[in-house]
Order: sequence, then C-alpha cells, then structure tokens
Amino acid sequence: MKKTWILLIAVVLLITGLVLQFTVGNMFSAGGFCMNYFAAGDYACGVFASGTFAVGIFSVGIFSCGIFSLGIFNIAIYATGIFAIAYKKHRVKLDK
Repeated sequence: MKKTWILLIAVVLLITGLVLQFTVGNMFSAGGFCMNYFAAGDYACGVFASGTFAVGIFSVGIFSCGIFSLGIFNIAIYATGIFAIAYKKHRVKLDK
C-alpha cells in the first residue's frame, strides 16, 4: 500500500469527476483562462490541470505547481521534470 496510494487517489478523483460530470455537468473546461475539475488551457487551475501554466493536485505543463507535477519547471511534493523544486523529485536527463 506504500506506493499504491498515489494510484488509488488518482482513480478515486477521476471516478468522482466523471460521476459529477454526468450528474451535475460542467466539470470540464478548456480555453485561455479556465478553472474547473478537469481544466486544460494556457492558464489552467483544477484538480487535473494541463496547460502552459497549470495549478492543481495533478498538474502537467511547462510551468506547473501542485502535489503531483510533470513539466519543465515544477513546484510540487512529487515532481518530474528538468527543473524541479520538490520533496521527492526525478530530474529528466538530457542527452548531450
């Protein structure tokens, strides 16, 4: 259970977001400036965020900030990227 809690949280949040999408609606947003459960755009903020500047629990982008972050410039607890500020980080090695 030590390593699987991350996957468990991601699956629970994904299922929660899909249930909310089909019952309440308007959980997905995309565009220049967007803020929603699932957000994708230049400036995105949400639980699952993807964009140039992304802020969220799970964030992917060039500049990303969140708990789990993937991108070039990251600020997170768990991060993967070229420049990462994180408690646990994995730096991508560039071939020369």
